[in-house]
Amino acid sequence: MFAIPRKRVRAALLAGPALAAVIAPLTISCAAPAARVDVYDRSEGRVLDTYRHRGRSYVVGQPGNEYAIRIRNTTGGRVLAGVSVDGVNVVTGGTAAPGQSGYVIEPGGYVNIEGWRKGLDRTAAFYFSDPGDAYATRTGRPDDLGVIGVALFREREYAPRYYENEKIAPPAPLPRGAGRASAESAAQDAGVARERKGVMNAPAMEAQLGTGHGRSEYSPAERVQFERASHRPDDRVVIRYDRRENLVARGVLPRPHPWRDPDPFPGALGFVPDP
Repeated sequence: MFAIPRKRVRAALLAGPALAAVIAPLTISCAAPAARVDVYDRSEGRVLDTYRHRGRSYVVGQPGNEYAIRIRNTTGGRVLAGVSVDGVNVVTGGTAAPGQSGYVIEPGGYVNIEGWRKGLDRTAAFYFSDPGDAYATRTGRPDDLGVIGVALFREREYAPRYYENEKIAPPAPLPRGAGRASAESAAQDAGVARERKGVMNAPAMEAQLGTGHGRSEYSPAERVQFERASHRPDDRVVIRYDRRENLVARGVLPRPHPWRDPDPFPGALGFVPDP
């Protein structure tokens, strides 16, 4: 496992299939899910607004702008975040799967993932790119452009040991969030089916966005140990991104102005008013 720090903050990388980061604590929330995920446009210096459409989340990407994935741990324990961009694991560069390397985030902490990890001290910046320039396309995997995924795992907690002359320990509870993760997966699959069913009627769109392999940046990290409470993610966050005009064409965003017939003389008839 691995983890990435925010700027000028040392991070910890989890040994094994994930990365973990040691970061500044924030206010802890007991609400689900296990983390909050935002997309931060580094070029414009702002968190991108998230739009909901048919059970999915979308953000508008500006071609050429660098961005970061900001993950905040809202629990009282450590969590592991396995992160994928365009279907590629951002730590290993392999085709993404939930059990691969990710970032370990301290209780109430957060991490800014700003690029593809190139080693324990450097990353290659994320930026919104044309499909042909996307890292996934350039490595022969162009089928999953335009999607960011975060699989969240809670850390395993060991039950107290009991001796013969003490009470029998109660049965261990099921891993928290296991049922929710399954329900979310089913909802995602249903959304995909609905979208595929209507694809023949979709209006013409611009080329879809992907994520490029940008400039090299200093980003120190270290390996740490982390044992998942379950082999299934406790929570899964999926954010899709695309150009504004494509999201308008899909109905995710409203059209800028109501459509009307062009008027060759839109001004009202009359005379010159006083200044």
